[in-house]
Amino acid sequence: MRQTFVVIHRYLGLTLALFLMLAGVTGSFIAFYDELETLMHPEFRLVQPPAQQTAISAVTLAGMLQQKYPDAMFNRINLHHAADEAVSFYLQARPGNKNGLAFDEIFVNPYSGQLLAERKWGDITQGSINLLPFLYRLHFSLALEKTGRLILGVLALLWTVDCFIGAYLTLPARQRQTSILKSALSDQAKPYSWLRRWWRAWRVRWQGGAAKVNFDLHRAGGLWLWAMLLVFAWSSVAFNLRDVYYPVMGTLFAKQGFGEDIPRLAQPLLQPGLDANAALTTGRSLMQQLSQAKQFAIHHEAKLYYDAGKGTYTYIVSSSRDVSEKSANTAVMFNANSGERLAVYLPTGAAAGDTITQWLLALHTAKVWGLPMQIFVSTMGAGVLGLSVTGVLIWLKKRHARKRVRQLKQA
Repeated sequence: MRQTFVVIHRYLGLTLALFLMLAGVTGSFIAFYDELETLMHPEFRLVQPPAQQTAISAVTLAGMLQQKYPDAMFNRINLHHAADEAVSFYLQARPGNKNGLAFDEIFVNPYSGQLLAERKWGDITQGSINLLPFLYRLHFSLALEKTGRLILGVLALLWTVDCFIGAYLTLPARQRQTSILKSALSDQAKPYSWLRRWWRAWRVRWQGGAAKVNFDLHRAGGLWLWAMLLVFAWSSVAFNLRDVYYPVMGTLFAKQGFGEDIPRLAQPLLQPGLDANAALTTGRSLMQQLSQAKQFAIHHEAKLYYDAGKGTYTYIVSSSRDVSEKSANTAVMFNANSGERLAVYLPTGAAAGDTITQWLLALHTAKVWGLPMQIFVSTMGAGVLGLSVTGVLIWLKKRHARKRVRQLKQA
């Protein structure tokens, strides 16, 4: 059985190696996505706040920009930004617009309404303005959108399985008593306990030669990083293979529904009864009622979404129910015509499955514990790369050895 798992681990590792290398390298940069893009492009990420002037609301800015982009819909409005940050908007092509949009993300000065930059998010042909978004696309979809997400989702599922196989292979094999005399003298010989023998797998024999050092780095590195590797693997399934992740989690843990049962309209609702300003007012009121009923504190509002296909608004805030203030997922959904509340979502404390999922996603994206976690996740990217490289080197060495044995037999 152990040898069977060795073979499975070998070929799963080889299948995953190239993709994990790519994910490790790109993930190291993505952990500092906002910081790196601000460093590279302060001209459209930062603004100088005028003295004694308040920022224009994001909803008002969206209304002002609608005239400039008549073929686009401002369905996602970011409601929270620092005083010296530009406001970003993601644009969606209106139904019937067969040509699409030349730009789907724009940056605006929130004090003057001045357009600072526009880009087709992730299109590397537009130059350095899309370098970080392109790395993001590589990391999450191989820059192949739905096809890439499916491929990475399946690979993430295999990675999850391989995490357990790899951990099993580090466990010490059972010791066999070879003689009655050895059994009789066992108390005097004091053989290693199971845990003491396993401890060898956690260490690196730095003086054992290059092959042993490489093997120990792979085995010990996998053990020391195992918990976070499993977090990355299973959360990647959550990101890219939702049809597998949520049914599995749903059989083990409770989960909230959030609008899944709301049917799509026969025709998109392009002119809802509530405009963005009225929707924002309604969302604030509903969220305030929810916070009083469920006894949580609201830190700041985050986003306002409009789904024309279902005719609903979703108002999202960061609250004490979120795993951190950087992870805003407390939400209320309501009818875009009547303002009737349709669904609520509490990231933690309402359903165990949702709480676990929120923690997994927050750990994966370094949205908890501030800068130390960002550094750790960035370093983990290098760790994933190292484990992949050492694994391939182990396979090459053993392959060479097997080839040499065959040659000797033939001789």
